[in-house]
Amino acid sequence: MSAVPRIDPEGEAPRDGAEEPAEAYSMSIDDLSAAAGLTVRTARYYASLGLIPPPQRRGRMAWYGRDHLARLEMIRALQEHGFTLQAIEGYLTSLPAGARMEDLAVQRAMLTSWTLGGPENLTRRQLEQHSGRRFTDEELALAEELGMIRRTESDRGPRLTPVHGFDVTVKLLDLGIPVAGVRAANDAIVRHMEALAEELTDVLREDVIGPLRAHELSRDQAEKVEQDLSVLRQLTLDAIVSAFQRSANDVIARSLRRR
Repeated sequence: MSAVPRIDPEGEAPRDGAEEPAEAYSMSIDDLSAAAGLTVRTARYYASLGLIPPPQRRGRMAWYGRDHLARLEMIRALQEHGFTLQAIEGYLTSLPAGARMEDLAVQRAMLTSWTLGGPENLTRRQLEQHSGRRFTDEELALAEELGMIRRTESDRGPRLTPVHGFDVTVKLLDLGIPVAGVRAANDAIVRHMEALAEELTDVLREDVIGPLRAHELSRDQAEKVEQDLSVLRQLTLDAIVSAFQRSANDVIARSLRRR
C-alpha cells in the first residue's frame, strides 16, 4: 500500500490532520520539477504513483510545498542507490505518516551517495569515448566482475554504468597488471571496505543521527545536519586514506626490521 493516497496529481490535498498554511505551498509543478532537477513529466509520474502527497488546490491551480520537494529529493537519493520504483514506494511507506520535511532531510542525508554526480547509463561506444580507449570483451567482463561497471538492458539496447573507481580499473588495464593480481587486490579491498563501511554506518546512525532524532529539528537545523554530514563524509574519506598510508608505512617498517 502506498504511503500517500493515489489520486490525480493535480487534485486537492487532504484536509484531515494538521495542514501547512496556504503560503507554504508556493511552487507550481514547473517550479517543483526545476527545484528537484526533474522534468515536469517525471514529477507528474511520481505523483500519479502516490510517491508524493497531493498538492493544495487554489482555484484551478495546484500548489506544492517544501515537503513535496523533500520527497522528490528522497526519491532521487534512493534511485542513485539503485532502488527500483517499487522498492522506493516500499521505503516511503515505511516512513512515519506525518514525516516532515526536516525528518526527510535527515533521512536523505543518510542515503546521499558518497560520490559526486549521478549514474551514467552509456552505450559501449560512449563508454569508450568517456575512457579514451577501446575495450575488449574480456576487459569489460573483468570490469563487470570487479563491480566497476553495471550492465543493464533498456528499450534501446544494453547500457553500461561505470561506478566510482572505474577509471582506476582502466589505468590498471593500461599498465598491463596481471589479471590475477587485480582480482586479488580487488577482493582484499572489497572485503575490508564493506566491513568498514558497515561499522562506520552503524556509528553514524546510532551515535550521530540517533541523538539528533531524539529532538524535533527545525528546518534550519535539518539543513545544517545535511551540510555537516556532507563535510563529515569527506573527512571520513580523508581519514581512511591517511590511516591506510600510516598502516602501509608501519608494514614497510616492520618488514625492514625483520631483515
